[in-house]
Amino acid sequence: MMIEKLVGTTPINNVQNTKRTSNAAKSTFGEDSVSISKEALAKADEYYLNQVAAETPDVRADRVAEVKAKIQDPNYLNSAVIASAADKIMESFGL
Repeated sequence: MMIEKLVGTTPINNVQNTKRTSNAAKSTFGEDSVSISKEALAKADEYYLNQVAAETPDVRADRVAEVKAKIQDPNYLNSAVIASAADKIMESFGL
């Protein structure tokens, strides 16, 4: 048995006759935008700084070890170093 033509359907003609548009439909709406208040930006900065503070160790062990090594060296402690440290302490107290 051979079927020559299906009545009412011509799929090849339907595909060939479709017209495709080369230009996509352009949006007539404006661009999207977001505005962030100054308060929200301040809160974001505060959150970021809190995260950094939480991740930072309280004591820097590498610096403590470095200072201990310097103090143990007899050539390090001299009058110039002691005077400099005393000046920095006085400045931190505002004197």
